[in-house]
Amino acid sequence: MSGGLRHAYRRLRLGTRLALALGALSLVVFGVVGTALTTYMRDYLSAQLDDQLAIAQGAQSKSIVDSGSLTGKKYWGWYYAVYDVRDGAPVLRKPEDPGDLPGDVDDLTALARAQTVADTEVVRTAHLAGTGLYRLRACTVEPGVVLVSGAPMDDLEDTVRHLITIQAVTFGLALLALVVFGRALLRRGLKPLSDMAHTAHGITSHDLTESASRLPLRADAPGGGPEVEELRTAFNTMLQHIDDSLEVRAQAEQRLRRFVADASHELRTPLMSVRGYADLFQYAAANAPGEREGHLARLRAEAARMGFLLDDLLLLARLDAAEVETPLRMENADLVELVEHAADAFRASHPGHPLTLSPGPASAELRMDPHRIRQVLDNLLTNAAVHTRAGTAVCVEVAVSPDTARVHVTDTGPGIPPGDRDRVFDRFYRVDKARSRDRGGSGLGLSVARSLVRAHGGTLELGDAAGATVFTMTLPLGPAPAGR
Repeated sequence: MSGGLRHAYRRLRLGTRLALALGALSLVVFGVVGTALTTYMRDYLSAQLDDQLAIAQGAQSKSIVDSGSLTGKKYWGWYYAVYDVRDGAPVLRKPEDPGDLPGDVDDLTALARAQTVADTEVVRTAHLAGTGLYRLRACTVEPGVVLVSGAPMDDLEDTVRHLITIQAVTFGLALLALVVFGRALLRRGLKPLSDMAHTAHGITSHDLTESASRLPLRADAPGGGPEVEELRTAFNTMLQHIDDSLEVRAQAEQRLRRFVADASHELRTPLMSVRGYADLFQYAAANAPGEREGHLARLRAEAARMGFLLDDLLLLARLDAAEVETPLRMENADLVELVEHAADAFRASHPGHPLTLSPGPASAELRMDPHRIRQVLDNLLTNAAVHTRAGTAVCVEVAVSPDTARVHVTDTGPGIPPGDRDRVFDRFYRVDKARSRDRGGSGLGLSVARSLVRAHGGTLELGDAAGATVFTMTLPLGPAPAGR
């Protein structure tokens, strides 16, 4: 039985359970308050009755002293008994009216006996046989004489019973109103929680397997107090985080599709060239030896180009894979010396672009893979030459701070359009879509460069400079990143 009640209670909604708990707590409070009030009222009425007995016995004691018997004003329903206690044992005097004594006077006699040894009046409550509950009071009239009076307590008990009834009805109605209105208020206060549950159920109806899936649902219902507001904020923050994660996943999938499409397109071109030259070589096998050598040279060039593209793709894959050790061979090297060698090589291979090496530190020793950093420098300088007209000046600057070393590569060419600045590091992305692959490359150079710099714990960024294009490579001067 109790297990079934517990199970039924647990199945109730939170608002109902809180209302019932509030009602139970209120019932305990009402019980304590009612008990205290009833006890106080009973004690107050008893004290009032005791005072009434004392006043009546004061007037009756004078009558007993004067006339030897109880005469004068009497109260209806009261009992009066006069005892002689000179010999120590109370002896009842004959009453003026037989109705002054109850049928059984044992309780009155016992109280008179107690008065003989007491220093003050004795008061007690007794149930007189055949008459009911009475308040008895004994007092010494004169030495050797004791008066015992009894007042009925029926009116007092009726008053207490009426008070208990009123309390029960009032507290019952108050408890019922508290549970009903409390349930309504709690339901209204907990409505934001129900809205959150409805929002959570709504999320389950969304297909999150789609790449373009989003979570437009939010718990926006106001109210509920600071605690519910805090929960609502955390709930919406969680949904926003999930929504952002879905967006990142969708963007990653879109980039992957674009990457696969671009890689397929980039590999298809040299493969088609290899196939074409192979067919041409096969059908022109009887041609002059010089012509055959030309076809073979073109085959080797296309194969080499395809090999470079595959090497870049493999390097990017290894740099992206966190579980695979980054292909770096770390050693202590001088960054300034690497920059000078890259500048000398650039001057030799691109004489049409004057290069200036700005004054900087004499050396910048740090731990790095010099071949990969040199690859980054060559890529940045080559981009400055390939994407600008002849005669465009190029400037390289090395700066060292307490924690980092920076290399700035600047050219005064046409710059990069604002719409392309955010995508220059994307794989297979070209600012000039009309540029040929033979001249413009595959679009992997900057992606490889940025990945290599990140593998060193640094950054490669495109800076904002009016009338110029500035790439800044930042490398830490401290130890190499863990696991690199």
